[in-house]
Amino acid sequence: MFGEHGGLILVAGYALMLSWPISTVALVTLAVRYVASRRQDLVRRSLVNGDGTPEHFWIIVPALNEEVVVGNTVRAALALTGPGNTLARVLVVDDGSDDRTPDVLAAIDHPRLHVMRRELPEARKGKGEALNAAYRYIAEQTAQAGVNPEKVVLGIIDGDGQGSSNILLEVSRMLRDRAIGAVQVQVRIRNRNKLLGAVQDLEFATIVNACQSLRDRLDTVGLGGNGQFTRLSALLALGEAPWSACLVEDLELGLRMHLSGVGIRYTSRAAVTQQAVVDVRRLTRQRTRWAQGNLQCARYLRQLVTSKRIGLTSLGEVLHYLFSPWINALVTVFLAGMVATATAGLVIGHPISFIASWTELTASAGVWLGITWFPGLVWALVHRYRLHDETLPRLLLAALAYPAFLLLGLVATYRAIARQATGRQSWAKTERLAEEPLPTTTALALAA
Repeated sequence: MFGEHGGLILVAGYALMLSWPISTVALVTLAVRYVASRRQDLVRRSLVNGDGTPEHFWIIVPALNEEVVVGNTVRAALALTGPGNTLARVLVVDDGSDDRTPDVLAAIDHPRLHVMRRELPEARKGKGEALNAAYRYIAEQTAQAGVNPEKVVLGIIDGDGQGSSNILLEVSRMLRDRAIGAVQVQVRIRNRNKLLGAVQDLEFATIVNACQSLRDRLDTVGLGGNGQFTRLSALLALGEAPWSACLVEDLELGLRMHLSGVGIRYTSRAAVTQQAVVDVRRLTRQRTRWAQGNLQCARYLRQLVTSKRIGLTSLGEVLHYLFSPWINALVTVFLAGMVATATAGLVIGHPISFIASWTELTASAGVWLGITWFPGLVWALVHRYRLHDETLPRLLLAALAYPAFLLLGLVATYRAIARQATGRQSWAKTERLAEEPLPTTTALALAA
């Protein structure tokens, strides 16, 4: 079937597989060496571009049926302090909840807590619309107070999110540079006591962190749905609705900012923690939404390619980010087809040229397994080296499960293609897990 080209096909297959561990090593090198070298550059640039340090913070918490987590989220947000003990105001957008979310919020009596209740039919039109409503309210309050919108920062923390105590200080440090309009902080997983949670933390704390560090160097940082902080002035430049109905409204906002010439930075020196999805079915559904949203952002390809604000190297990284899930899906089909064809040829007694015996097939399978597990094991070591908050045996267990996690991601990618092709856009909300209430600290009780 493949004739004289069989050897070339085998070489191509191995090259495709080996590209993954090679790129992993490159990313690991960057992740380990990145922070110190970048910090000096950031300080230099902030001094050159003047003092854009924020003076006012709003934490927006979009909430739809978040009764089991929103109390902790709000209390944690109210306890955050910025430069000079600046305190953040917290705006919860209750997007038509029909559980006890309104009761939980009503029980938190605090002068810096604002609750915006949205009712049907305006409510439940997606996270983007809820964020737009909060943005317009904050813009109106800022204008009435006569405050410079460049000094106002809007942070997005999801209903299950909790920011690290230094998050406002670190965001302020990054935004000292007036050329920077947004900052994305690192994301960590709180409930990583279960295997699925540990694997997701391995993903966010090491792989996503390394990718965002690379993108920080290339000025292509992507915004996440949790832990994004943007200047009000940067949002005002995008009009009445900075966020859209896209299934990954955060990714789209980041693309629009880059196209507008707004600088976005990433920091791993502060973090927001969130809950992992510890049910396989729900996790697949979440990743399908992310993949479909990624596909929806393909409408920006023409603008990205023709933009004079995005350099060639930066453009290559953005295109790689947008296309890589789909390339991985195609490569997987190609490799699986090679294996199926080779196996069928051996079974019927007509082996194909590039895998002519069961021994060669077994050797190829061994190479594939080694290459598949190698990146996860490397990232487990990076996690242990950088963070020191998980035992090595647990990290190695998560690494062993990582290939299955990737397979789940491929399934989600194929489902996303089917959903987009059939025009299905609606999504059920990700369920939260109940947690122990956070203690009400004296600082929180007295701060006004």
